[in-house]
Amino acid sequence: MSEAHLFAIGVLLAWLAGIRVYLTVFGVGLAGMFGWIDLPQALQATQSPWVLGVSGALAIAEFFADKIPGVDSGWDLLHTLLRVPVGAFLAAAAMSPNGDLGAGVLATGAGVALTSHLLKSGSRALMNTSPEPVSNWTASVTEDVAVVSGLTLAFTYPWIGLAIVVTISVLFALGVWWLWRKVFRRAPKPQPQLR
Repeated sequence: MSEAHLFAIGVLLAWLAGIRVYLTVFGVGLAGMFGWIDLPQALQATQSPWVLGVSGALAIAEFFADKIPGVDSGWDLLHTLLRVPVGAFLAAAAMSPNGDLGAGVLATGAGVALTSHLLKSGSRALMNTSPEPVSNWTASVTEDVAVVSGLTLAFTYPWIGLAIVVTISVLFALGVWWLWRKVFRRAPKPQPQLR
């Protein structure tokens, strides 16, 4: 694979880790184990039965935790400490065929993972202001499908996947910004009355 191809895959993996870190690691390991993709040296650890077992079990736990309003926000807050470094590692490992993880690609991966994580957690915090759980479940299932689809695109058509991710991120960021303004708009200041 060319360096540009590996760059697209690395950015996609970092973006997906910012949304569903365990599912992303599990998907990468599964793809490597079944030979769907030749993993770079630094990513081959994800094929380990231990990594697959732990990431698979945690992906199932995250699947259920993410469907409960309130719990999902706590889960997101806790996983800020995990999603960003794992996204940085996945990006750097994908972009490094010899196993050396450079600071520049680690920073790129961390920035991409942090961006997708903030978009996800910000939108979910807004959804939790409504009392009904349907929008929460719908968002959670959409995220699950997006990560599985994103992994498929990362391994088959990474440039198409990258274009979709960038477009969705920009549209989503604009939508979250618009909602934040709508929900938290300042009340107008009272005008002094003339006597």
